[in-house]
Amino acid sequence: MPSPTYVTFSAGTSGSWRIDRIAAVTGESLPMADRLAVHENSRSQMPTNVRWILRGVTSNMRYTNHLENESLAAIQQRLGRPEATRAALIPIRKTEDWWSLAQDERRAIFEEHSRHIGIGLEYLPAISRRLHHSRELLEPFDFLTWFEYSPEHSEHFERLVHRLRHTEEWRCVEREVDIRLSRVDETGLLT
Repeated sequence: MPSPTYVTFSAGTSGSWRIDRIAAVTGESLPMADRLAVHENSRSQMPTNVRWILRGVTSNMRYTNHLENESLAAIQQRLGRPEATRAALIPIRKTEDWWSLAQDERRAIFEEHSRHIGIGLEYLPAISRRLHHSRELLEPFDFLTWFEYSPEHSEHFERLVHRLRHTEEWRCVEREVDIRLSRVDETGLLT
């Protein structure tokens, strides 16, 4: 496993992603902002003119088995592809009932009942994703999922999130915010 990546998402007036919309799916939303900056392993000081900041860290795959890891690694595309000019940041907080379950019980709901990994595999390689864990950082969300895709795969992404939100696993979500973004260049124009 590669070294963990500490990631900070800061919403304000600067960043390489224009925030197109922020919508509460379940629970409280986040305030609207113009831009989103993504800082990886940054030791630099965060901008002061931000509306909100979310932090997470990449980690080992906690709910996948060996075969699923291999399948994901074989077709998952890297983030930052030039053609992937659309993105979504989806912060999620699970219920305390979810966290009171044993790891194998959460795994059963996650994959055996809900097919989270199986559904996700159907949309690779068009949609790239990276999961950030936040619960241990005492952040307001447990997970921050970052997705990137090209505009022609926007409808595929809508189907992916629709299917996942209608699974048994999503009954254990108490807060979810859907943030949609478009990549911009240094002048603010869409790329």
